[in-house]
Amino acid sequence: MFRGRLRRGLEAVECLAGGLGTALAAAALVVAFAISGALCVVGIGVPLTRSLLGAVGGLAERERERLARWGHDVPAPEASDGGPRRLAWLVGHSTLGLATGLMGALLPVLALRDLTFPLWWRAVPDGEAGASLGFPVDTWPQACGVGGLGAAWLAVTVAGGPALARLQALPAVRLLGRPSPSDAYRRIAELSATRAAALHAHAAELRRIERALHDGAQNRLVGVVVLAGVAERALDRDPDAAREAITRVQEAARDALRDLRGLVRGILPPVVESRGLDGALDALAAHCPVPCTLEVLLPGGCPVALEATAYFVVAEALTNVARHSAATRAAVCVRREANRLLVVVRDDGRGGAAPCEGSGLDGVRRRVEAHDGRLTLNSPPGGPTVLEAELPCES
Repeated sequence: MFRGRLRRGLEAVECLAGGLGTALAAAALVVAFAISGALCVVGIGVPLTRSLLGAVGGLAERERERLARWGHDVPAPEASDGGPRRLAWLVGHSTLGLATGLMGALLPVLALRDLTFPLWWRAVPDGEAGASLGFPVDTWPQACGVGGLGAAWLAVTVAGGPALARLQALPAVRLLGRPSPSDAYRRIAELSATRAAALHAHAAELRRIERALHDGAQNRLVGVVVLAGVAERALDRDPDAAREAITRVQEAARDALRDLRGLVRGILPPVVESRGLDGALDALAAHCPVPCTLEVLLPGGCPVALEATAYFVVAEALTNVARHSAATRAAVCVRREANRLLVVVRDDGRGGAAPCEGSGLDGVRRRVEAHDGRLTLNSPPGGPTVLEAELPCES
């Protein structure tokens, strides 16, 4: 096991030494670019800059080949985006690569010097012998202590060499190769999922509206038509029955209007449009059967679609608090932090809430994810329950 670590440490030192060579070349190119920039002011530095750019490309290719020998796959990027990335690598390698390369070259030298110090320190003139850290050595115990220090340098070399080698290779891996597709793939997968959730939420919303119209307002309007016909037929032969039918027509019409208002309120709450999110939430908190405190901090406001979603989150959460939680108090906090809108609803109820399939909380989750947001629910048995929605808010 120790032999394997020693071998990897020595290989790392060799890798660092090779990187030191390209780092010194990178530092020289950085200095040359500075001189070229100064010459460009007087109009004679442009040809030199072009030559330096070609040299950067050659040095980057040499660094790719060097790292490939040590197991790093650094495929060349597309020609269209390689230039700026190569210049960024040049700066990084001339600083970080140079520093790690010097450390990688210095550590084994210090280890060899101090490990062998007890063998030759007596050959040094009196008063001039000393450890690598600078303290003087006059006795054999001190000389043996320097040997122990050399062992410590060797341990640092073996243990830290591979990490230094990876750190030295980092600018090249990040900047000289093609951008890793994993982040883009992950983001595409997330967008595909949220798009599917948005479409699902849209379809579910259309089905809800259709059911509400068919089972509610449409049936009531049919009743209005039927009762109006009854009143018309009874108008001549039985005025009292006609008046009773007209009264029932009015009641059915009011019920139909109430259903339509509720349906419209479920699509885009008019109270949000007319009073803003803070006023709409204030009305929700005031009508909640459970005592509820409200805090709204929205500097600059938010898009109306986000405000409507935040309203629905709070409305559904407070409905669940009133119906299922047995809570004695609740708290709502809606605030904007930079480019996100946070909605937090807490209660001191019995907990155990879960957004099961088809539930109101599941619908709220789909609404939030349709905005590329995130809904989290923490509701352990015994409570408390904390519902938090995080919505991107760029404008």
